[in-house]
Order: sequence, then structure tokens, then C-alpha cells
Amino acid sequence: MKFVKRFVALLLSLFVTVVTANGYRPLTKRGYPSLYAFGFGVFTSELPLQLLAGHAAAFLPMSRGLGKRSGAIAWVLSATSWLALVGLYRAGRDADKPLTAALDDGLGADRRRDSHGLWEEPVPGGATAKKPGVVRMLRIYRDYAHDSDIQYGEFGRRNSLDIWRRPDLPRHGRAPVLLQVHGGAWMLGSKRGQAHPLLSHLTELGWVCVSINYRLSPRSTWPDHLVDVKRAIAWTRDHIFEYGGDPDWMAITGGSAGGHLSSLAALTANDPRFQPGFEDADTSIQAAVPFYGVYDLTRSDAALHPLMIPMLERRVFKRRRKEAPDAFDLSSPIHHVSPQAPPFFVLHGTNDSLIPVEQARTFTAKLRDVSTAPVVYAEMPLAQHAFDIFGSPRAAHAAVAVEQFLAEIYTRSAVNTAD
Repeated sequence: MKFVKRFVALLLSLFVTVVTANGYRPLTKRGYPSLYAFGFGVFTSELPLQLLAGHAAAFLPMSRGLGKRSGAIAWVLSATSWLALVGLYRAGRDADKPLTAALDDGLGADRRRDSHGLWEEPVPGGATAKKPGVVRMLRIYRDYAHDSDIQYGEFGRRNSLDIWRRPDLPRHGRAPVLLQVHGGAWMLGSKRGQAHPLLSHLTELGWVCVSINYRLSPRSTWPDHLVDVKRAIAWTRDHIFEYGGDPDWMAITGGSAGGHLSSLAALTANDPRFQPGFEDADTSIQAAVPFYGVYDLTRSDAALHPLMIPMLERRVFKRRRKEAPDAFDLSSPIHHVSPQAPPFFVLHGTNDSLIPVEQARTFTAKLRDVSTAPVVYAEMPLAQHAFDIFGSPRAAHAAVAVEQFLAEIYTRSAVNTAD
């Protein structure tokens, strides 16, 4: 029994050490092991104190009675991991610093620092939302999504959406609107469970948020996904006034595949190639906020995960890239950048194991070269793919930064309209 106890204690300490190291630097960004690097990495970097508490609770009872040598090794590994996990927590807690620097760089140091006075703010003491955090995210959906599973298209559950709004928000108001596109490699995912920190933050401040489902592969084939996003934009513009939203001011966001789709939708406004049967609908967007998206599907270097193209060829496009290069070119947001692009706020983590950060760097560089609208790029140190899923400090800071970006763009558009 003593041998087993020592072995388990050492194995547990070694495992947490490796997982923590992966949180600082992904052990790999290539092949199938990168999926594990992502899975463990996002939990470690966004919930480091929870991991520390769990490890301590399991390790401390086993540490009694360990041999001198095995005990020393286990304690050194554990203590080192705990200190490193505290470091990851501090990195997430201080994520407001790179975000603030990015906003100052892209919008100017004289930008708005808050959204006070712009939107229908909650009555003092009447806020629905509780203190930000992981527990809050577990219940936030029922606090705000009172209008759910609304059909916007003909494809059943995959063409449904939820509307997030504060219960006290007047239905005759004209609140700005945010449309959320979920991720999941174009094959998985749902309108529930993603971007809750951002949706709840903006909803509490007086926005109306729309979270959509869309058709997924392999049952559906590209560009069905984008067509559905466009159809949802058109439906929202036609109906959101019934829920207190302003059909004339709509932003779009999404993460991963949703970052790709939201960017592409924003850059191809009113393009009839992606609006079959509703070519005359207005699908323009006033601002885009993609999180850790893929923006160029034509690359063959380290800027694209080696598993990405084979997966897209088999399950999404159902064509080989070398046989249909135009399709992959047409589906790359970077190839639709124009002077008429709407304002963009692009967020990406330096530790992303699934979509390399080079995608965002190249995309924002192209936007800044071509677009006449503001472009903000925030590169998040030590952040993994899907860093905004939990109610972590980094996710909370990101939500506030997006609020500040949208407040500035909203203010500028109001001034331009008045002029």
C-alpha cells in the first residue's frame, strides 16, 4: 500500500506539473496531441486557482507518510506547480493591461473609457446579473434568454435563435444589437454555452443580444453555414425592434469557427453569392468582434493547423483544396478586406493550439492597410483557444474591452449620423 500511495502521489504531482507547464507553453501545436494541449491548456490558464485547490485537496492527504525521497520530489513538484498556477491567475487578472493598450492604439488615447449614458442602463439595485465568475455563468442563460428557440429560417432547430435582453428593457426602445455566432469547427456547437461572459455583460448594460444556431457539417456543405448567418442577420434586422432592439445598429461576434463566420459575414455585406433567395436583404454590420478565428484558408505554412485543411476537405467543403482553390479563397475573410470594411476588434491568444496566432496578425495587418475604419487587435498573453468560455478574470476583462470598443464605435456613428 505504501508503494501504491507513493506512486499515486508522485504521478499526481508530475501530472499537474506537466499540465501547468502546458498552460505557459503548449507542449505541441501540431497533430492530434494539440487537441489535448488545448483541452488541458484552456482549463489551466482560465481556472488555475480551481486546479490548484483540487490538486491540493487530493495531494495533501496522500503526502503524509511518504518516504523522505519520494516525499521531497512530490512536494517540490507540487509547490512549483502551485506557484506557477498563481502566476497564470495573475496573468489572467492582469489581462486588462494588453486590452487597454490595444484599444488605445487602435482608437486613440482620447477614446471613451466606458459606455455610461449611451444605452438603457439598469435601475440602481435592480441588476439581474450577479458577481462575475464561473458559478454565475452556470445560471446566466435563464436570467436573460427569455425569448428562445425562435425560428429565423426553414431548417428547424439549426435555424433557431435566442434573444438575450434585460427583463426591464423597454420593448419600444432602440437598444444596440449584438449577434453571436458559436464555434465548433463548423460541425459542432450550439447557441447555448458560448460567449456567456460577453453576452451577459452587454445585456446587463442595455444591449439586446441574439445567439444563433446554423446548419452544421458533415450533413450540410459550405457555404450553408454562412448563408444561415446572413439569413439570421436579415431576420434580426426585420424583427429585432419587436424586442427593443435597433435594426439600424448591429454588431457581430463569434469565436473560432464563429470568428471566421462573423468576420466573413461582416466583410461580405449584401453579397448575393451568399444570400440565395434573399439577395435584396440588408446584411450589413456596423462592427465586428471576432475571437480566435481563422481568416485565411489558402495558406500552407505554420499559420494554419495541419489538421485543418484535411478536415475541411472531407467534412465541410467536401472538395479538395487543390481541385477547388476558388472555394477556399472565397471563404477566407482576408480576401474580402476592402476600404468599406466595418470597424473590427480582433482578439486572439498567444498560446492558441488550434488556430495559430499568426492568422490574426496577418488579418489585422491587412485590415489596417486597406480598411478606412478603426481596427483594434488585442493579443492575449498565455491565452489558449476558447479563453472566453468560462467566467474567468480574462473573459471578464475581454467583455469590458469589447464594451469599450463598441461604445466608441457607437458614439462615432451617432456623431456621423448627426453630421
